[in-house]
Amino acid sequence: MPCQLLRFLSGSKCLRCLFVGMLLLAPLWLLTGCGAPQTPAAGEGPNPAQTIENKGSDTLVNLALAWAEAYMALHPEVRISVTGGGSGTGIAAMINGTVDIANASRAMKPEEIAAAEANGITPVEFVVARDAIAVVVHPSNPVDKLTLQQISDIYTGKITNWSQVGGENRPIVLLSRESNSGTYVYFLENVIRLGDKESDLLFSPDTLLMPSSEGISAEVRQNPNAIGYDGLGYVTDDQKVIAVARDASAPYVLPSIDTVNDGSYPISRPLYMYTAGEPVGVVKAYLDWILSEGQGLVSELGFVPLAAEE
Repeated sequence: MPCQLLRFLSGSKCLRCLFVGMLLLAPLWLLTGCGAPQTPAAGEGPNPAQTIENKGSDTLVNLALAWAEAYMALHPEVRISVTGGGSGTGIAAMINGTVDIANASRAMKPEEIAAAEANGITPVEFVVARDAIAVVVHPSNPVDKLTLQQISDIYTGKITNWSQVGGENRPIVLLSRESNSGTYVYFLENVIRLGDKESDLLFSPDTLLMPSSEGISAEVRQNPNAIGYDGLGYVTDDQKVIAVARDASAPYVLPSIDTVNDGSYPISRPLYMYTAGEPVGVVKAYLDWILSEGQGLVSELGFVPLAAEE
């Protein structure tokens, strides 16, 4: 401040008081008016991000990831975390309250529903897509068709050589998903046991349990003696898909969207999402989108979209 102004202010008592007051208020003005803009803490902004935790079926994980990415692009205020681990793992997490949505490639078991209810939870089931389970072998294997009974006999160890089903004299190497997989459970109940609820048939103890769909694919590609099964969306061009018949008098059918929809392919199933009680808010909005606009992504991932009436 110029010296002349200081001398002028010092000559006036009132102005001198005003000058002192300005000096006292200056630090506060600097802090509130000239400081850096304050950034709101996480969750305190006008539109805090909302998170959906989604976990479970490895069959569903790629489709669930595609859904999540598409939805977040449309709704940037929503964050969706998707992880696999198997249907049983996702259902257990839903029962324990650590996820918002559990993915499953099988329906919940009675004991899982009982555990949820004991925890004060009423599970709500949503069918979100359909899937065909493809039976696959190495491309060099001459076998290209099997009945459900033959597949059951192969996986229980009754048939152990490819020559017994029209192939070469080679031992059959059995590949399966692990027991926490919904695909494993479905295959056991509907293929190995042929839908008979009284059956106690089990996978042969010689079956190699693979931790993922990719593990089955990799082993089939490199082992000409192997047989495996997987969701149709995980089958690659370097695997041979077996045509399956309900019995020896029925037609042999390859898995596809059309053969699942018309019911002619015998190994198909619904895919599920479960919530702990009726979904609300952002979770409900997300599931509503999956069951409507989100169905457009289903066939792109090799799965079967729901029929319009569903």
